Amino acid sequence: MFFITTAIDYTNGAPHLGHAYEKVLADVIARYQRLRGEEVYFLTGVDQHGQKVQQKAEEAGINPATFASKTTKLFLNLWKKLGLQYDGWAETTDERHKACVQAILSDLNERGELYKKGYKGFYSVKQEQFLTDRDRNEAGEFGPEWGQVEERDEENWYFRLSAHAEWLKGFVEKYPDFVTPTIRRNELLGALANSSELDLCISRPKERLRWGIEFPFDTNYVTYVWFDALINYISFAGYRAKEGSNLPEFEKLWPCAAHVIGKDILVPAHGIYWPCMLHAMGFADEEMPKILVHGWWNRKNEEGKVLAMSKTFGNVVDPDALADRFGADAVRYYVVRDITTGKDADFDVERLIMLYNQELANELGNLCNRALNMTARFAGGIVTTVSEAGEDEVKLRASLEAVIGEYRVAMDAYDIAEALKAINRHVTQCNAYAERNKPWELAKDPALKPRLDAVLYHLVESLAHCAVLISPVLPDPAARIASQLRMDDLLSLKLDDLKWGLVADGHETGKPKPVFPKIVVEEEEGEEIG
Repeated sequence: MFFITTAIDYTNGAPHLGHAYEKVLADVIARYQRLRGEEVYFLTGVDQHGQKVQQKAEEAGINPATFASKTTKLFLNLWKKLGLQYDGWAETTDERHKACVQAILSDLNERGELYKKGYKGFYSVKQEQFLTDRDRNEAGEFGPEWGQVEERDEENWYFRLSAHAEWLKGFVEKYPDFVTPTIRRNELLGALANSSELDLCISRPKERLRWGIEFPFDTNYVTYVWFDALINYISFAGYRAKEGSNLPEFEKLWPCAAHVIGKDILVPAHGIYWPCMLHAMGFADEEMPKILVHGWWNRKNEEGKVLAMSKTFGNVVDPDALADRFGADAVRYYVVRDITTGKDADFDVERLIMLYNQELANELGNLCNRALNMTARFAGGIVTTVSEAGEDEVKLRASLEAVIGEYRVAMDAYDIAEALKAINRHVTQCNAYAERNKPWELAKDPALKPRLDAVLYHLVESLAHCAVLISPVLPDPAARIASQLRMDDLLSLKLDDLKWGLVADGHETGKPKPVFPKIVVEEEEGEEIG
């Protein structure tokens, strides 16, 4: 079982491009694993508790539950628009999740992993956490990344994070695949080397925060949002689930094959808090999840400075508006084509248009139109297969075989951009093959009919393979190509089924219709996407 999860989205505001990228990336990985023949469970969802949600609700003059529900709908509607195909949906207000969190808190308390003490220190309202001197900048101040910082003196519950620090350092050293890519693992190792091994405050007094999961053994407190949110990865996978909960069997899903998260929440939440929490619960080293860390989208602000996409900087992109303007397929393609997983990328709407028009409309779309249109015009829509092939056909088949291998290697490494480049290489070869062999000229001479049939067959066969390969990224266009090929079972094939000869002798293809309508932008049209 391939169990994949994403970081759950905080419902204190509308989704931005970073949210959309992460979810599309996970959706592509899940679809690819199904293409490999794996049984897949894809879990995503929303984080609805915490101080920010409570503050936003108060500003809006509504109940936090109502505010979280309204914001959740924005995410649900966007995921539907972008074609996400997830199997499980997590909401941290779900009673099943609450029960799991409270059971874990009780268990950890009985194990001596929790304790209560008073603490006086500085608190970041923005990040919802207490700060230490290590969080100060070179000037000895708490920087703008922490937002409003207040000095507080209060009693709280703590998790003995420090008791698991040495184990965690050894674990990360021993298991290099715990965090992917290597650059992010090195960041975690650096953070662990410089850590001061402090314990984690995991409660908030109800006198200042009521919107959270209540401590089962001390009802004056609610659970710190990060401690609550991280548990969704196991609670909605069926951990400690009661009979009749309608949740999966935990043993079938765990350990998680891939937590897909942004680099900003690797340290400390997912790289330190989460494994230590699991270790304290009794999870063995072999039961720890794998973490896939993606980079950020950057964008120029109004002054022209390139910054990480953030509401604070005022440079966010609205993926909903982007999909409305250019189509969901263009958005899905761009967000995984123009960024290397693990690295940052600069958002550029002109590149979105260029990549879609060049690689999809002009190349793959052109191949689809050529293969089907010329088969209809010159062969009555009937494909005639050939067993023998000339030098040009041998090269085309070799290109396809090489590309399938390159595609597999890239996708297995979560490098979606490189996999798409591999597909594009073969599509380019196909279009060049058509230009060299000129079926429209061959059709003028009846004596060249065998040669014409061979060329048309190789174009149709290549198109069928490309439809399967592109399907994890662009499932709807792939389905449209399969329909025009009149190969209804094409997308039920697995990656290992992709051998030359998918198209049977005498197969009748359909008529082509534009699969990738070209994006045309009027010069006077504005760029209101953020």
